Amino acid sequence: MALSHTTDMGKTYSLLMIKSFLIWTFTLAVCLLVVGFPLVVLMATVGCLLSIVLQSVMPASAVLVVAGSLIMFNVMAVVVAAGVLTLRGVHPTEIKWLSWLHGEEEELNTTVYAACPLTCEIESV
Repeated sequence: MALSHTTDMGKTYSLLMIKSFLIWTFTLAVCLLVVGFPLVVLMATVGCLLSIVLQSVMPASAVLVVAGSLIMFNVMAVVVAAGVLTLRGVHPTEIKWLSWLHGEEEELNTTVYAACPLTCEIESV
């Protein structure tokens, strides 16, 4: 019975790690696309210049090599960052600014009526 309980805990822990890794991968990819837009523009500019330089060395596949390496660099950066966060034990539910990922609404402002300071203390009879 104890062995069965241990394997169930191991399966649960591994599923939790896989779930955390997939959520981190999705979150980091979305953040790279949305927030990292200036970085993407900079990488595209460097990629264009690099493909022009490499065109003289390998004319048939310079653009393919540069585009493939830039895409691979982005994918590997997201996967490595997600792996590091997962292995450190940081779960996405622990991060405050990821409330949009869990469906939780962050209340930005509360309504205070103008008459409340005058009438909130008064109890009706």
